[in-house]
Amino acid sequence: MIKSLRKKFIAIAMCSVFFVLAGIVGTINVINFANVNNTANSRLAYISENGGELQMVKLHGNENFDGTAPPNEEQPPELDKEQMTKDFKEKFKNLSAETPFDTRYFTATVDGSGTVVAVNTGNIAAVTEEEAQNYAEELAQKGKTGGFYGNGYKFTTLETDEGTMYIFLDCSREFSTFYSFLTASVMISLAGLALVFVLVVILSKMAVKPVAESYEKQKQFITDAGHELKTPLTIIDANTEIIEMDYSESEWTESIKNQVKRLAELTQNLVFLSKMDEDSSKLNLADFSISDAVYDTAQSFEAVAKSNGKELEIEVEDNLSYCGDEYSIRRLVSLLLDNALKYSSDGSKIEIALSQSGKDRILTVKNSADSVEIGSLDKWFERFYRADASRNSKTGGSGIGLSTAKAIVEAHKGKIHAESKDGKTIVFTAIL
Repeated sequence: MIKSLRKKFIAIAMCSVFFVLAGIVGTINVINFANVNNTANSRLAYISENGGELQMVKLHGNENFDGTAPPNEEQPPELDKEQMTKDFKEKFKNLSAETPFDTRYFTATVDGSGTVVAVNTGNIAAVTEEEAQNYAEELAQKGKTGGFYGNGYKFTTLETDEGTMYIFLDCSREFSTFYSFLTASVMISLAGLALVFVLVVILSKMAVKPVAESYEKQKQFITDAGHELKTPLTIIDANTEIIEMDYSESEWTESIKNQVKRLAELTQNLVFLSKMDEDSSKLNLADFSISDAVYDTAQSFEAVAKSNGKELEIEVEDNLSYCGDEYSIRRLVSLLLDNALKYSSDGSKIEIALSQSGKDRILTVKNSADSVEIGSLDKWFERFYRADASRNSKTGGSGIGLSTAKAIVEAHKGKIHAESKDGKTIVFTAIL
């Protein structure tokens, strides 16, 4: 149990750290990609507004880049340089004055018939005119007007007098930086996750140590108390028989014997459950006929069921073998049938079945009930849980039988659950 608790602690801690790191790294990289995408969109918009040409921001009408007027042209009137710069920054927030110098792009214009009529690769060295023509023709055939293409190109379209101009922007540098950062952030996160795992594994032992010590003391107490109770219970039972021999049986002696039997059974279950919790590897694992074990154990309950006015139906698939502790499996069947006999409706039928599903052995016990919750009833496997305290007192239930059954199944690496689909029948299913 302590090992299971420690594993759950480590799993919860690691899952928490993983989701936090994944959220942080994912958010940062999504924002990073969004910035790359927005910058590319701004560059494409700027090129489109200039008719497929990337120009420097002109602050003086049709002046040259050095601020002088072209030959044979009059000097244009002075414009508001500050206002033009402000307008440019508001319109293209992701661009700077260096944009014309560090942008690589090319264009290809396609007419109505799908033929490339113009190509401009003067602003990029990595693409030839033939490649630019092929890119544009391919996109024109597919009818695409925007998005990403090839290795790091983003494109958009512009309608011109000659036809549809495809503008391709080279984003390879930006994506290279993005992928480098993505790889680095993921690798660092994984390294951090591994380091956290090592620390959690080391520190978890210290964290569960007080719980482990308390649990060990509890198990030791149960084991010692169980052994100590055996002697007085045996003496009480023997003295009761002597009293019956001297004074004959009475309702008082019968009550004493019943309570002694009940207490002895409870003590036995507690000690057995404590041993099951200690280490499932102590089970005597061996191949045996689980069909025979289930059938023989169930058959011994037929007389008990009949004496209580109930019917027991046994349906066991023949020749099924299983590697496990035969004594524990027989005890599992006894516990489930004993529970069904105690809490089933008067005059009802109890069904037990064993079948094979792939590599699993499926053991089911079904019984009717007066009134139960609809849905999962797995809380019944909690120790000392009682769905109906008054009914348990009448039947002699201790609330530990199903807990023992669950411990047996889990010791065999199996699963067990209970459910009611109609509120009138209960089905216990053990997958071994």
